[in-house]
This record gives sequence, structure tokens and C-alpha cells, in this order.
Amino acid sequence: MRRLVRRAVVAAAAALAVLTGVTTPAQAAAPASPAVTFTNPIALQRADPHIFKHTDGYYYFTATVPAYDKIVMRRATTLQGLATAPETTIWTKHASGEMGAHIWAPEIHFIDGKWYVYFTAGASNDIWKIRPYVLESSSANPLTGTWTEKGRIALPLDTFSLDATTFVHNGTRYLSWAQNDPAVGSGTNLYLARMSNPWTISGSPVMISKPEYSWETVGHRVNEGPAVLQKNGKVFVTYSASATDANYCLGLLTADATADLMNPASWAKTSTPVFKSNDNTGQYGPGHNTFTVSEDGKSDVLVYHDRNYKNISGDPLNDPNRRTRYQKIYWNADGTPNFGIPVADGATPVRLSSFNYPDKFIRHWEYRAKLEGNVTNLADSQFRIVTGLTGSGTVSLESANFPGYYLRHKNNELWVEKDDGSALFDADASFHERAGLADPAAVSYESYNFPGRYIRHFNNLLYTQPVSTTLDQQDATFYKE
Repeated sequence: MRRLVRRAVVAAAAALAVLTGVTTPAQAAAPASPAVTFTNPIALQRADPHIFKHTDGYYYFTATVPAYDKIVMRRATTLQGLATAPETTIWTKHASGEMGAHIWAPEIHFIDGKWYVYFTAGASNDIWKIRPYVLESSSANPLTGTWTEKGRIALPLDTFSLDATTFVHNGTRYLSWAQNDPAVGSGTNLYLARMSNPWTISGSPVMISKPEYSWETVGHRVNEGPAVLQKNGKVFVTYSASATDANYCLGLLTADATADLMNPASWAKTSTPVFKSNDNTGQYGPGHNTFTVSEDGKSDVLVYHDRNYKNISGDPLNDPNRRTRYQKIYWNADGTPNFGIPVADGATPVRLSSFNYPDKFIRHWEYRAKLEGNVTNLADSQFRIVTGLTGSGTVSLESANFPGYYLRHKNNELWVEKDDGSALFDADASFHERAGLADPAAVSYESYNFPGRYIRHFNNLLYTQPVSTTLDQQDATFYKE
């Protein structure tokens, strides 16, 4: 009988905790990967971007130029600084013969004490004889150094081949690239091979992906532009698919870090694109990406190109307006990368995690603002922190996937709604960003038109309420991620 009474008491206490919102919070902790923001676009008329962060404190950036006639490079100590860094031409196409046309997709790598640039080129007398080539420099600064042509990367199959990239895994250097194999069909597939030196493959290559889904075959059958990201016990390879217009998008291959990368069966492909055009944000044809890290090394960054319009006149290859862009990569609970959507031009968004429930984020669901974990529809939990709609030193939180929609309070509840232009909306959607009430390194948001009321979570929903207790302060404190 005593045991039954005790069970009843425990059950009643649990029910009371749910009703009152008094629960035991998780251990508060600052995020391992704090917010990193950029202002897009980074570089106009620069496609197929590649960035290398070197031990000398500089980021090195190169990309395809619209004339397809040279390789340019710039460097800066910050990622945003690359937007205004001076640019140097380090190599120009040949006047005749090989390497005389279609200079595409340069990548810069530092290998065994030397700089290497991998790039694609056609011949002056056969512009579609596309093949991969390598340059080498032993200079400390690759922008001012001398470059030696190591020549074409010899591949067993002498066909249309491009977009070579290199990486090291478990002590072995690999080359990955895109190539046509007539025995497989039209278009390009992705291949992998071990390397004996930075310009020579060894052994037989293997095909790790070919166009097979409808989203990989719009306009052309395309798998190209591989880029490698190693994390969480996995090797991830993103690649670009379909024609280089608004249909261009990213797919993802994944292998276990312990697997034999040269076994095609080790690689699993997503059945849908992981990054694609978005009408709401006005971004089209995102692709040909690379990866880098933030200045503090705590955040992974996606670097890619796209256009800010959908319709192209003529051949997309003749349209010069692909722009280099950045945005932070987030990670799902299962350890896979979440790229979200190509965000709107301007300041990139952040996520706001709870001080006392660090695995939960502010997100909108059917326009109601709530607190939730493992938000795989990433953009629902991303907000641009912009100048407040009322000005006056305030901020407003604009939805990443619904530009023009803002977090606003209504009857003390938080909703994401479209700005109707009224003074009331502006006031309801404006907040003073304060030092975090529970941690000065975090943030709290005080209502503009109801001073003393803060955005806080209660039973996983968001409200504006006065704060007085320690728990209130914790519930009203968030970290930017």
C-alpha cells in the first residue's frame, strides 16, 4: 500500500511540473560552435569557388572567372575580408594547344610544403577537350610566387574530365573528379583514385556515383564538382548535379571513416538534393561548393556559387553572374551535415539555442514560435538579426525561409508573421537585445513596446513575459549559434 501511495505522489508531482513549467533543466553551457555570420555575396562573377585556410593565418581564395581565360587568387586573414581583398592573376591560358581554353574550377591546396593548383582546361583548337591539370609553386606566398606547370593528370580513360580535388584520409592521399565514360552513358560520373604524388594517381580508379535520380539529370546528366568534408566518423562528399542553371543543386555521398573508400559499396547517396534553389530567398542554382572553417576553427562553412535570378537567356555557361557565397553548416543529431537553404543576400542568419536546454532551438512551426530540438528543416530555426523595424537601437528577428516575416508578440505569444507595415507590427516585432539574463555571454530579448517583458520559453512555446525568478531568467536566455 505504501508503494502505491508513493507512486501516486510521484505521478502528481510530475503532472504539476508539466502544468507549471517547472522542470529540471539541462546543464547550461555555451555552444561549442558559436554564431558566425557573413554578408553575401562575397564575390561577384566568381563561380566554382575554392578556399584554403593556411597555417600562415591567411585564407586563400580562387574561382572561375567569366572569360574562362586565367586563374586569379586573393587572400585575407578573415573570410569576410576576402570580399574586398585585392586579386592577382597567377596564371593565364596558353595561346595555343593544351590549356588554351575553358579554364575552369581552380582549387588551391598546400601539400608537403608546396602549393598546388588543380584546374580544368580545354585546348585552343578543341575547346571541349576538357581535362584536369596541375600547377606547383614552392613560394611562401602563392600570389607572388612562380608557378610550374606539372601538366595534365593522366587518367586511364582519355575522355571529358574535370573538377579534380584532393584530400587525405587515414594517411592516404586521394583524387576525386568528374568524367564521362561512354560505357556508362552520357554525362559525367564521380571517380576516386589513390595518388602517388600531388599530380599522379596510382592504381585503378573507381566510380563512386553516377547520375541516376531525376534531379541529377535535368538538362544534362551531371555529377561533378566533388568536395570532401570529414567529421563525426564519416567521409562526406558533396557534388553538383544537373545543368548549370536554376536546376543546379548539391547531392551528398557518405562513407564510414573506417570503410574502404575505394569500394563503391562503401558510399551511400541521398535520394534527394541536400541544397537547391529557393524562390523565397531568391537564390538559384547553388552548387560547385567547397568547405572551410571559421577563424576560430569552431564552425564549418559552406562556400558555393549561385545566381540571384532564375531565368537565363541562352547557354548558362555564357551567363557571367554566378556569385561566391558563404553560410554556416549545422549538424543533425545523427552527425550528418545540414546545409539548410541558400539564404537571402545580406547578413546570414543565426540559430538561437536555449540556455537551459542547449539542444533546443527557437523555431517556427505553422508560424507559432516554439522551442524544439533536432530541427532537421534547418531554416525553420534560423533568423536574421536585423535593424529593428522601429529603429531606436532595437533589433528584429527575420525568418530565414520567409524573408519579410518577423518574430512578433501577439497577446504575449510569439508568432512569425509578415510585416504589414503598421506601427503596431513594427513595435511588436522590435526588441532590445540585452546581455543574457542568466549568462552575460548570451542574449536576452526585451520587448520594445512592453519594457520588462522578455522572450522566454514555457512548456516549449515562446511568450513575452516579465522575468523575476532564476528559472525565468534562464528561460529568457539564448545563445547565438
